[in-house]
Amino acid sequence: MTDPEKHTFLATAQRVLSIETEALRLLGDSLGAEIGEAVALLLSAKGRVIVSGMGKSGHIARKIAATFASTGTPAHFVHPAEASHGDLGMMAQGDVALVLSNSGETPELADLVAYTRRFNIPLIGVASRAESTLIKQSDIGLILPKAEEACGTGVVPTTSTTMTLALGDALAVALMEHRKFTPENFREFHPGGKLGAQLSRVRDLMHADHAVPLITEATPMSDALIEISQKGFGVVGVTGPDGTLSGIVTDGDLRRHMTGLLDRSAADVMTHAPQTISPNALAEEAVAIMNQRKITCLFVVDPEGSGTPEGILHIHDCLRAGLG
Repeated sequence: MTDPEKHTFLATAQRVLSIETEALRLLGDSLGAEIGEAVALLLSAKGRVIVSGMGKSGHIARKIAATFASTGTPAHFVHPAEASHGDLGMMAQGDVALVLSNSGETPELADLVAYTRRFNIPLIGVASRAESTLIKQSDIGLILPKAEEACGTGVVPTTSTTMTLALGDALAVALMEHRKFTPENFREFHPGGKLGAQLSRVRDLMHADHAVPLITEATPMSDALIEISQKGFGVVGVTGPDGTLSGIVTDGDLRRHMTGLLDRSAADVMTHAPQTISPNALAEEAVAIMNQRKITCLFVVDPEGSGTPEGILHIHDCLRAGLG
């Protein structure tokens, strides 16, 4: 492949992105009161948001439905052709329909649109022509501005699908903000993968109850060594008379007190006021603390509770979850 050919490909890519960037600017400038009306209608849905479209618009509709569903707005995609063969039963009163069609004249949408009219299911239409059948039938019409497709021939959905996808994102984010959707809410819908790991709380990964290595300040070091060995974390927590965590015994503490170790109590050997973490903290914060302090474990103590240890978190727990 010659350098001139590579230069041509680069120029094409830049031209496509420039065209689509301009289209998104036009879309933003064209929005009016109808976008607020659409969000209000989606918020009022007692059921689900039914998102539909055919062809490339269908692919965009699937993504919009997935974004809604993962950010607190119950939604699912209904294929318009399948709707005509039984899937109309997936729609019910209380739902709101969001239907996408660049031309607004997609024939496969006819039965689905008619069903919404027959059963008084609110319809939000997205199309590029205000005079199209879809927009005329809709309770709220969201019109895409006139913008050239980036393909150069005007026939391949490129700019139009980009605008539709961005419009769906705008609706989803507006709904999120109104619902005060938090990262913790987001994790409930994304428990797997890297994203789920990043949003994990310490309480999701920690060891609790009898798995936590704990002794009292008066415990002889001979018993402390047994507890360290049995629990397998390489450390043991030390509790004071009131049950709160007053210290920990680490491998370093053992080495520093090697002489006469078995004649000592835990209180004689322990490190006082150890670093702890809240069960509600993000696991990523725990990893950062362990890396910074060059330690492998953190005892979990609720700072707003009784101060008693609730669990222990090892760096390996975080690594297994995909953090680190």
